[in-house]
Amino acid sequence: MAKLEGDARASAVGELNGWQEVAGRDAIAKKFVFADFNEAFGFMTRAALVVEKMDHHPEWANVYRTVDIVLSTHDAGGLTQKDIALAKAMDKLAGR
Repeated sequence: MAKLEGDARASAVGELNGWQEVAGRDAIAKKFVFADFNEAFGFMTRAALVVEKMDHHPEWANVYRTVDIVLSTHDAGGLTQKDIALAKAMDKLAGR
């Protein structure tokens, strides 16, 4: 999978809701905040099923009701369409 660059990258990232490019990395990130730990963990569980199906694993961390996610395609050395697709899927799972 090829890295997203130039206009294609700007367009793809521009389609996302609340995802930001990570300074110093070829990646995007978002912080999801839920009502409580149960809701946050439920989101991670549902997202894990999608992640496995896509065979594209995020960098993520959970503290109580927040889930911080960073997406980058390590095999490609940066942001690809796989990251954009996973970001959209995660937003849908979170109801955003």
